[in-house]
Amino acid sequence: MFKKRAFRLLFGLLFIPLTSLAEPVENPPEAIRDVLEHLESCPAVPTLDQAALDRLSELYRRHGFEPLWTSYAQIQNLVAQLEALADDGLDSALYQPQQVGRQLQTATADPLHRPCSDILASHAYLLALQHLSQGRLRQEQLEPVWHSSSASETVSSQRVLQLAEQGLANPEQAFDQARPAIEQYRNLRKAYVRLRDTPAPAWPSIPAGQTLRPGMSDPRVPLLRERLASEGYLETALPLDGADDRHGPMLVEALKRFQAQHALQDDGVLGTGTLAALNATPADRLDQLRANLERFRWLAGDIEADSLLVDIAGGRVIYFRNHQARWEARTQVGRAARQTPAIKARVNRLTLNPTWTVPPTIMREDKLPKIRQDLAYLEQQQLQVLDPQGKQLDPASVNWAAPGAIMLRQAAGPSNPLGRVAIRFANPFSIYLHDTPSQQLFARAPRAFSSGCVRVESVMQLVELLLTEAERDRVTQLLESGKTVEFRLSQPMPILLAYWTAGADASGQPFYRPDIYQRDAALIRALNRARTGS
Repeated sequence: MFKKRAFRLLFGLLFIPLTSLAEPVENPPEAIRDVLEHLESCPAVPTLDQAALDRLSELYRRHGFEPLWTSYAQIQNLVAQLEALADDGLDSALYQPQQVGRQLQTATADPLHRPCSDILASHAYLLALQHLSQGRLRQEQLEPVWHSSSASETVSSQRVLQLAEQGLANPEQAFDQARPAIEQYRNLRKAYVRLRDTPAPAWPSIPAGQTLRPGMSDPRVPLLRERLASEGYLETALPLDGADDRHGPMLVEALKRFQAQHALQDDGVLGTGTLAALNATPADRLDQLRANLERFRWLAGDIEADSLLVDIAGGRVIYFRNHQARWEARTQVGRAARQTPAIKARVNRLTLNPTWTVPPTIMREDKLPKIRQDLAYLEQQQLQVLDPQGKQLDPASVNWAAPGAIMLRQAAGPSNPLGRVAIRFANPFSIYLHDTPSQQLFARAPRAFSSGCVRVESVMQLVELLLTEAERDRVTQLLESGKTVEFRLSQPMPILLAYWTAGADASGQPFYRPDIYQRDAALIRALNRARTGS
């Protein structure tokens, strides 16, 4: 595919006279400056917003308003890179690669066209670098991330200009540097190209029906076998376990492999979640990969070399050193009704042996109805009733129909929902990472059970990673004391809580996650609407 595309580009550019492209065309600097001030005289250049026009003018200002695209190799490279944006899930037609080539070809025969042609090429170049490094769409309008004041700033327009300047002689290098450097993006891009370029098998949709458990018979079993065989989870679509309609051991194991690859409970049971994943078409999956390439472009500037990354949809937390994953654990995140928000901040303290003050939403929606039914619920749950100053109240003295400004608090201990430690960072949502006594839920998939905070398996391993060697002994002593203590880290750690529903391994083999918050469809629609325009 790439060789064919490169040949077409080369064939088209062979008609550009090499001699005229080897040397700058003699145009006074005023020519480009004047045209930038009157872009309506260049019909091939699209209407630009003020930000795009400012970037374009600044790039030329830094080069004395001289033409920037003056050699055959440079232009060939640019056009090839604009075409290759299709591999990033971007619509290459938006950057007009063929028109850029034709315009520059025309300019060699008629120097009066040089300013417009050069500006068209530069606009396409800057726009592509911006989209690669920041995303095609505005993240804050679709899936905003809350940033604390201490969090690092994301990629800026100045970096786009810097990349553009440095890469004029070699656009391929500029485009590669603009792409997110994180491994997740590079792997996902491989997966996208593979799925787009390889004809996908066609499979029939499996109808809805009763939950199909191992050993059961169902008329949909032949369709299930055909579906799993089409993607290699099963060696053949022929019955191997006896009856044609029996969900036998070999089919069960194949379904488990499919479920594991799609972050579903790998129990071999065909339920609604597994059925939805099986019925996703190749086009659906290609859209899912495209949407997540966009998410990684949004997030790349927020993922620091040394950081914690909470993969919300995937239900895991990853500890990075020098951009390399060094430790990983399963998590439980907020259910759909109480979603874990996207946050960029810095972990700066630990609460050891934490008490649990019931958040307002949980108190209003979960606790108060049960307390109104039976006041003994407070004692059963070891909940204290406090006034706004923290003074303990007699539950019998509270008007539970309209309790006013009270707090419910559970003391530290083995049954406390926060376990032994809470990992804190600034945010307006009262979100944090914490231990949990609900360890059995880590074996489930997907793991969206909490009221928004993130429960971490093997949390004490993560605590050790956050501490210096000198701090570890002190924290161990404080934990053993049983007292509630706020412990400030000497070296705060960047943390990013982010949402994406697909990834890939180093070979480009994709894996998918359930869209637990139903965000993919809106992002895919927005990307489709943006196929034209700037």
